[in-house]
Amino acid sequence: MTVLDVRGLRVWYGSSRGPVRAVDGVDLAIGAGEVVGLVGESGSGKSTLGKGLLGLLPDGAQMDGDVTLRGEPVDARELRRRRGSEVGLVFQEPMTRLDPLMRISEHFTELLKVHDPGVSKAQREKRALAALRDVGIPPSRYQQYPHEFSGGMRQRIMVALTLVLRPALVIADEPTTALDVLVEGQILAMLSELRVTYQMALLLITHDLGVVAETCDRVAVMYAGRIVEQGDVRTVFRDPSHPYTRELLRSTISLATSELHSIGGAPPDLVDPPSGCRFHPRCPDVMPICSSQDPLTSRLADGRRVECWLRGSRVDAR
Repeated sequence: MTVLDVRGLRVWYGSSRGPVRAVDGVDLAIGAGEVVGLVGESGSGKSTLGKGLLGLLPDGAQMDGDVTLRGEPVDARELRRRRGSEVGLVFQEPMTRLDPLMRISEHFTELLKVHDPGVSKAQREKRALAALRDVGIPPSRYQQYPHEFSGGMRQRIMVALTLVLRPALVIADEPTTALDVLVEGQILAMLSELRVTYQMALLLITHDLGVVAETCDRVAVMYAGRIVEQGDVRTVFRDPSHPYTRELLRSTISLATSELHSIGGAPPDLVDPPSGCRFHPRCPDVMPICSSQDPLTSRLADGRRVECWLRGSRVDAR
């Protein structure tokens, strides 16, 4: 079942110079039990896309396009109403999201009172302890304060707070940034198991391509507000079709790296982006048509969708 289906989503912010088009015509779908990694450079629009789907955009921001959640069309107001109960969020820094003056039990009580007020005290505790057990935290720690936990344990608590409401979709925005590599691996393995147990769709926003390779089923590569390539993660990483994806992968460091590689130039100004393909000023494969016309959206034989003049012919994104 498709949990999230996004068509032509746009998000823009007002500024003194004009609208900042942070997300500009994104198509994305995620199924139940599926993990999709959203990657790209800083400023590409990844977090804005996540905030838009959560109804967390700041005042003055605008959003349009078609968003369907579990087969039902929803707008920005409805997304805000469903946040928590149907669309969950795992934050980047758990210590800034947990109230240091509240016990862990009180965090669960407050959350469930707001989103599921008909649940009794005994049921609230039962559900909270079950969620904590699923993330590997024993009941004996239910009455402790956030400062009594390590960073990895606090992130587990954040995941439990998200899962206790049984959302259909979870958006995890850089959930392991502040953690060491061993704890990061544990958290990612846990999320991978839980998405199957809970049959939830997971959108993982990250800069770390290694995390995507280990954790995700599909990957969506974002550049300047557009998703330029998306498909099966192994296929995309083994044989990237868009020049930006290829250059992004070449810029990663591994044990086999003998010299550093970077993408020349800088991401474009989203108030006044380049004409045609937005990557063309930095693209090593640029052609004359790239600077004058928007790129084709092509569906390759392996199911990938790529926005590039080098590939195929225009297809119906639906």
